[in-house]
Amino acid sequence: MSKERTQSGQPRQAEGVRAFKRGLDVLHEVNRSGGIRAGDIARQLDLPRPTVYRLLETLEELGYVARSASDDRFRVTRRALSLGDGYDPSVFICQVAAPYLAELSKNLVWPVDLSTYENAAMVIQETTHARSPLSIDRGMIGKRLPMLRTSAGRAYLAACAPIERDVIINHLRRIDEADDRPFLEPDRLSRILTETSRRGYAIRDEGEYNPKTSSIAVPIVRGEVVFGCISIIWIRSAMTLDDAVAQYAAPLRETAAAIPVEV
Repeated sequence: MSKERTQSGQPRQAEGVRAFKRGLDVLHEVNRSGGIRAGDIARQLDLPRPTVYRLLETLEELGYVARSASDDRFRVTRRALSLGDGYDPSVFICQVAAPYLAELSKNLVWPVDLSTYENAAMVIQETTHARSPLSIDRGMIGKRLPMLRTSAGRAYLAACAPIERDVIINHLRRIDEADDRPFLEPDRLSRILTETSRRGYAIRDEGEYNPKTSSIAVPIVRGEVVFGCISIIWIRSAMTLDDAVAQYAAPLRETAAAIPVEV
């Protein structure tokens, strides 16, 4: 009995194994990258773009990957947790928050970032920089932001549980970066965190970190768990801090409260 063959002349079983392997390779690349576009996967794996798009569509239909609403990158979903230890919990907040950031960006023309805490820094996981006509920096996904010199870091520190805050600050003292030292002075640090907690949002407006820009950030908090922070960044010369707060603080806080995350 002859084996059934495909139009390419290969046995149908072998063709199926090949397609399955390609699908796993694509899934592995998405998981490894933390977030990647289809075209980049095609280049990394040396596969035709139509093949990659078809495989990603299948993986998305099966619930293993999801396309970001803000930058067209694919990321693994919670369902991928069962496939191994490579699942990153921050992926979940990206998936649920991305549509809210996209909606927010329609009203706030300046770029908006979603960042999560990772090893003494805030890491940008989602952003509307690519969509904002006012962005001066497009390559933001994966960028690490210092805790003490950015609004996102300050918002996170002010909102997290005291025990976690102490651990992070002690870690920053051990790292001992020169730029952080002025902000680690007890009186200054206490004032920043107290004012941030009182306002419900953090600010960066003294030329620290990036002298050309300012920012406001609000935490995404449920109970004592801080899932991440939403920040808006603008060029300092284009708008005063008071005007930015008047326009942006409330929408940022409303969006942070609306994102459907649970402890």
